[in-house]
Amino acid sequence: MTTDRRRFLRLTASVGVIATLEGLATACGNDAPTTDVAAGPPTPAPTTTSRPTTTVPTTTAPTTTSGTTSPKPPATEATTTTVDRRSTTTRYGPLAETADANGLLLPAGFTSEVVATAGQRVAGTTHVWHAYADGGACFALDDGGWIYANNSEAHDEGHGGAGALRFDAGGRVIAAYPILEGTTWNCAGGPMPWGTWLSCEETSTGQVWECDPRGRTPARARPAMGYFRHEMAAADTAREVVYLSEDEPDGLLYRFRPETWGDLSEGALEALAVSPGDGAVTWVPVRGLGEPGHTRTRYDAPGATALPGCEGIVLDGDVLYLATKGDHRISRLDLDESRLTTYWEGPPVQGPDNLAVHDDTGNLYVCEDGGDMEVVLITPDGHADPFLRFVGHDGSEVTGAAFDPSGTRLIVNSQRAPTPPTADGRTYMVTGPF
Repeated sequence: MTTDRRRFLRLTASVGVIATLEGLATACGNDAPTTDVAAGPPTPAPTTTSRPTTTVPTTTAPTTTSGTTSPKPPATEATTTTVDRRSTTTRYGPLAETADANGLLLPAGFTSEVVATAGQRVAGTTHVWHAYADGGACFALDDGGWIYANNSEAHDEGHGGAGALRFDAGGRVIAAYPILEGTTWNCAGGPMPWGTWLSCEETSTGQVWECDPRGRTPARARPAMGYFRHEMAAADTAREVVYLSEDEPDGLLYRFRPETWGDLSEGALEALAVSPGDGAVTWVPVRGLGEPGHTRTRYDAPGATALPGCEGIVLDGDVLYLATKGDHRISRLDLDESRLTTYWEGPPVQGPDNLAVHDDTGNLYVCEDGGDMEVVLITPDGHADPFLRFVGHDGSEVTGAAFDPSGTRLIVNSQRAPTPPTADGRTYMVTGPF
């Protein structure tokens, strides 16, 4: 892929391009309940999980706890590598031995700052930042600034939603405001290439809400994308589909094929089916949308492959990375070859959740749900190193990793910082030589 195409994908899929939004109308939670309340007897859930043929690490998970500075095991070399467009590998060295003033351990040359705290007014604005910050994305603006759209995974009915921070070109917050209100358990989502943010509800009958990051146009539900415990969304401009993950012990990976690209109001929902022998994949129809009182979508897609806690997904060119929390695995779906393989499994990754890709380096950033409260960096040639660790944030999770348009700033949240479980979260910006 050429440099120009990579930068186009970065602007459209990773950080988005703010567009004028026509025809959006209004309303737009932490981990959702695991109890399935589907009415009627569902068909049996698929029980086979894709078992890749590539080599994976065999070391056991580390026993260190969040907030300690005990040494981590070295990066495991016996893992899948990938042919990548980048000609060099970028790594950042060990974490500092002492946490910075914000409680972060970072490599040399990187600094952090708090840009928003749950329940408090965002500095310089009148907007009170939401609790339980989860998935987020950055959207480029013509003036060199950007917007960070972010979900609230608040549990209480109608207390979720999403908010936004607007930054100037120098990285200073100049505005903050809501972009979605009255929804529940808004987990992750994804930026669309036409400039909207998909905010996904993680309840058994959760919906996808399409939001305007500028906050000028009311959000709209997209029921055609299914009712289930939604996690992340990733837009594939080449194939004109949107991938959707489902956080259930037997969740599925879906793709939504809009009737018209750019309009998510109508389309077909399909689910991933993986051959256990060689990892070859196909897509099978989902017969229903999982509306309340109907069969759940994951039981309504005969032949689909169950995935243990299908969490973060992110697209990098023709590769979709997928995190499954149940087996501490990062998988790699080659969309050109229609094949799923293991990209990483095991230490130092624990409870992989939200994912982000740094376009210039191709490094994959993995947010941990618990574990050592780290963001783990996986390089295209198969090295995995802790990039960031939150100290003293036991009981929290790392969420919402997203890069600004310059690629020199990473926005990330500790969802229940700084002293879980009594606190409601903080949003940080990490700056450095990415």
